[in-house]
Amino acid sequence: MYDLICKTSTVLPEDVAFAVKKALAREEKGSIAKTTLDIILQSIALSSERGLPICQDTGTVLAIIEGRPSKSVFRLEEQIKDAIKKLTKKGILRQNCVCPLTEKNTRTNTGMHVPQIHFEPVDGPTRISIMLKGGGSENMSTQYSLPHSKLQAGRDMEGVRRCVLDAVFQAQGKGCAPGILGVCIGGDRASGYFIAKKQLFRKLNDKNPSPLLATLEQTILKEANGLGIGPMGLGGKTTLLGVKIGYAGRHPACYFVTVSYSCWATRRYVVELTEKGDIKKWI
Repeated sequence: MYDLICKTSTVLPEDVAFAVKKALAREEKGSIAKTTLDIILQSIALSSERGLPICQDTGTVLAIIEGRPSKSVFRLEEQIKDAIKKLTKKGILRQNCVCPLTEKNTRTNTGMHVPQIHFEPVDGPTRISIMLKGGGSENMSTQYSLPHSKLQAGRDMEGVRRCVLDAVFQAQGKGCAPGILGVCIGGDRASGYFIAKKQLFRKLNDKNPSPLLATLEQTILKEANGLGIGPMGLGGKTTLLGVKIGYAGRHPACYFVTVSYSCWATRRYVVELTEKGDIKKWI
């Protein structure tokens, strides 16, 4: 767990780094956008080479444990918390947990419901998914209830498109653009946010198994990048690096569109464990 969380904080996933490189090639020579993306790429390389956090905001830890139910699962929870405390003391993770009752920082990155650890029973090998999501990008996450009169958004895919693009427009580069969007259509207010955030674990070059959603993802990505917001909101051709959309059954009276906004430093890794608890492979 220590190795998994440490790598998540210091080494940007290959697909995300590659997307930033592609974005750099698209921007105009001498533009602020090109300079910004070049600085980001230099920072990515330095973090990896020196084992330093990719961003000064090392985010909030989300852990998803998938596997057969057993007593060993409870040990994983203990090991994740222990690793977080050690990495916080070392400086690989920032002290990002504040108690809202006392307004005091716990200094260990752990506290009430922190880290978020979700257990999902699966008939297969144990897999651990870790995501570190910064506060700035989390502030830009949002949820819409359709129909939405101001956006002229009805309860259909066109309404979904209008909501997601509005979320990008409202962010205006905040949350450290270029961003990656995880979206959930449907669900309730709570499940919508979780399912939207889980979409951020998808590789940027994957294809949605739903042809309808695959088309919608590409449409929103193209239109968002045509807004001219650009890296850090300073203008340019790259406002988003990717859009990933999932869905959940909804109550007939409710139609939610939930957007989980992630910054360019989308830090997430998944590992499969051996029966002894060692890392068998990186997913």
